[in-house]
Amino acid sequence: MSPHIAATLLLGLLFGTTITLTSSHWLLAWMGLEMNTLAILPLMAKPHHPRAVEATTKYFLTQATAAAMLLFASTANAWLTGQWEIQQMSHPLPVTLITLALALKLGLAPLHSWLPEVLQGLDLGTGLIMSTWQKLAPFALLMQFQHSHPTLLIIMGVLSTLIGGWGGLNQTQLRKILAYSSIAHLGWMILVLQFSPALTLLTLTTYFVMTISTFLVFKLTNSTNINTLAISWAKAPALISLTPLILLSLGGLPPLTGFMPKWLIIQELTAQHLAPLATLAALTALLSLYFYLRLSYAVTLTISPNTLTGPTSWRFLPKHPTIPVAASMTLTMFLLPLTPAIFALVIG
Repeated sequence: MSPHIAATLLLGLLFGTTITLTSSHWLLAWMGLEMNTLAILPLMAKPHHPRAVEATTKYFLTQATAAAMLLFASTANAWLTGQWEIQQMSHPLPVTLITLALALKLGLAPLHSWLPEVLQGLDLGTGLIMSTWQKLAPFALLMQFQHSHPTLLIIMGVLSTLIGGWGGLNQTQLRKILAYSSIAHLGWMILVLQFSPALTLLTLTTYFVMTISTFLVFKLTNSTNINTLAISWAKAPALISLTPLILLSLGGLPPLTGFMPKWLIIQELTAQHLAPLATLAALTALLSLYFYLRLSYAVTLTISPNTLTGPTSWRFLPKHPTIPVAASMTLTMFLLPLTPAIFALVIG
C-alpha cells in the first residue's frame, strides 16, 4: 500500500473518531462512526489474502448492521421526544436499541461472535488498531447518555466476562486469545459504567496500555500462535523473559498494573451493595488468568524439540522501533504502586 494512501486512511480514522468524540448530535456521531468504519476497511484487506478479505467482509456487515440500528434508534428518539442531542435521551426504547447497537460495535457479549473471527483474519498491526482505537468512539457514546435499563448493562457485563474467559480456554491462536481477552475486559468496564464513568475510562486506558504492549511484543517476535511464541526466545531473549509479566498483568495478577482496575471495580461494586456481582466478576477473572498462565508457561517453561541454530533471524538487529514497546511494557508492569495518585487524579 502506498504511504500516501495509508496516511490518508489513518487520517480518516483520526477524523472519524474526533468527530464522534466532539459531537453532541446523533447524526454527526453516526457520521464519525461511518468514517471510522470506511477508513479501516482497506487497512484490513491490505494483505490480499482470502482470510483477510473474509474478515473485512464480516466486519463491514457487522458494523453496517450496528450503524443502521443506531441511525434508526436516534431517528426514533427524535420522533418520540423531538431531541437529537446525545445527552437528552429519555425514551427507553431508543436508549435500549442504541445500547445494543454500540454493544455490537464494541463486541460485547452476547453480540460478540464476530470479534474473534475478524481479529484472527488480520495482521497484528491492524489487529492492534481494531483492539484499541476502534473502541474509543463507541465507548464515548456509551458513556454520554443516561441508561434507562441498568440491568441490561449488568447482564452484558457478566456475560462478557464469562464468555471472554470461557472462549479463550481452548484457543491456540494468539489473536483469538486477545479477542476473548478484549471481550472480558469490556465486560469489566460495562459492569461499572453506570456507577463510575471515570473508573470505566481509567479501566479502558489501562487496557489500552496492556494491549498495546502485548501486540507489539507479538509483532516484534512475529508470533501468531502458542507454538511460535514458545520458540521466540531465540529472537529476543530479554524481551521474551519479560513477556510473562505482560500476560499476567493482562490477567489482573498483583503486583502488576492489570490488578489496579479490577481492584477498584470490585471496591466500587461492593460500595454499591453489589457484593455477589463483585464476587462473580472476580471468579470469572480466574478463567482469563488460566489462559494467560498457559501462554506464560509456553513462553518460559517449554523448550522446542527442534534445533534453533538453523534460523538466523535472531542474529540481525530488529527492524521495528523498540521504544514504544519499552514504554508500554514499563507502564504495564509498574503502575500499581501509583494507584492512590491515579485514583485521586481520575476519580477525585
